[in-house]
Amino acid sequence: MGPVEAGRGDRTDTVAAVVRQWRAVHPGLDTGPMEVIGRINRCAALLQQAEDAPLRRAGLSRAEFDLLGALRRTGHPLTPGELARETFSSGAAVTKRLKQLTERGLVERRGDTRDRRVAHVHLTDAGRDLVDGILPEQLSYETAVLSVLAPEGQGELSGLLAELLCRLEGRMGALRNQGR
Repeated sequence: MGPVEAGRGDRTDTVAAVVRQWRAVHPGLDTGPMEVIGRINRCAALLQQAEDAPLRRAGLSRAEFDLLGALRRTGHPLTPGELARETFSSGAAVTKRLKQLTERGLVERRGDTRDRRVAHVHLTDAGRDLVDGILPEQLSYETAVLSVLAPEGQGELSGLLAELLCRLEGRMGALRNQGR
């Protein structure tokens, strides 16, 4: 039994099946990275599908909610460029989403008093109320999902993912800076 199936008896996840197929085709292949990254990607996809239910009921996409959430958690207006950085989105995507959110009355854009080329985006009362109403439902869902792991396991997983994320962000930042 390989690391994919260790301690799991006859139960296997979808990544384990993929790994078995690759091992059959390429027996000498080290599938260790696939076992980690494949599971992260699969978990993320499944979580987003289920988490999006409260957002769909509110008529929001995940990307739109991310913009609203960035404005709410920072507590102050942001420029479209700052929103793009906060949400890991392109400037064009942010512009499109802001147009839709503005039309719904959830955000407002105000020109900078010193530089008319700069716009500052802020939540309206309706936008703030919407975020504040959805967030507890999102967190409740996430608590339920993670309840299959013991609190110690949740802490360990969080720490490992934080370490990976910090290293990836550092590496990706360095790669972006090399291209300049």
